[in-house]
Amino acid sequence: MRVGVVDVGSNTVRLVVADADGQVPLPVHTVKRRLRLAQHVDAERRLGDESVGQLVDAVRDVQEEAHRWGVAQPLFAFATSIVRDAPNRAEVLDAVQEGTGLRLRTLSGEAEAELTFLAARRWMGWSAGPLVLFDIGGGSLEVAFGRSRLPDYAVSLPLGARHLTRQFLDGQDPPRERDIREVRRQARHQLRDVAARIRWEMPHAAVATSRTFQQLARLCGAPPGRYGPFVRRELERSRLRTALQELARLPADERAQLPGISAARAGQCLAGAVVAHTAMKLTGLEVLTVCPWALREGILLRYIEDGDAAWWERKEHVGSRHAPQGDLPPLRLATTT
Repeated sequence: MRVGVVDVGSNTVRLVVADADGQVPLPVHTVKRRLRLAQHVDAERRLGDESVGQLVDAVRDVQEEAHRWGVAQPLFAFATSIVRDAPNRAEVLDAVQEGTGLRLRTLSGEAEAELTFLAARRWMGWSAGPLVLFDIGGGSLEVAFGRSRLPDYAVSLPLGARHLTRQFLDGQDPPRERDIREVRRQARHQLRDVAARIRWEMPHAAVATSRTFQQLARLCGAPPGRYGPFVRRELERSRLRTALQELARLPADERAQLPGISAARAGQCLAGAVVAHTAMKLTGLEVLTVCPWALREGILLRYIEDGDAAWWERKEHVGSRHAPQGDLPPLRLATTT
């Protein structure tokens, strides 16, 4: 059986089609439509009518692509913080449903952390032992820790690379040192209690997911993507510190020329690097293992392991004008292994 996941992020709308007949989601097709929604929000983080129209068209395109690749229901479709945190979030979700017939969900940050942790746990295996996970998105940083399939502790912090860039680093290019210090100060403030908890837990494995971490690892010498997902990739704190200094002195267009840094993320990669380095320093971690599985794979794994999509289809979680902020809360995954 083929299952599709549609992921609406800050820069792209991405479709992943996977075979879900076994215990591992096997991707057979992926496609993305670049929208760069993050560049078209106003000061209040509201998505304008033109951006919403483009989003509807992009979701319709990937939905049609999924059908061409034999995807039957369910088609999992969700939006991350770019939509979840928008003041006109309900209107955006309603417009997508009216224009495509597809219910676009938003997940709470904690729900994202739980599903991403599930993906990282399955990728790393039980031998990894107690595991801590970091995931830097556009709007938030998710941190989770656990010893089993589920995280024992999961939190979402307003430390996304795009969010911090808009808040502190949009004034000059390259930014002023004092503005970079403000990003670091904000990261330290938000991470202080979380880092204390992680140090106390003493994880055996430390894992990072997301495009931000992947690109930073490549910048710091990890093998390129063409070598495939099974090559071990790590991000060392000492190398990240050196890379951070280089990112800080370059304007965005020159950062895009560095290994691993895409043009779409060149503007926000500096803030992402500050958050990543601060998180590693405060938690005392010298190395992070970069995991290629993340939220999308966590959704697929949840579907495979549960055998149905009842957890996704609960009617009280339908994205609508009356749904609460983050309409899919922490998911309380089954505890069976």
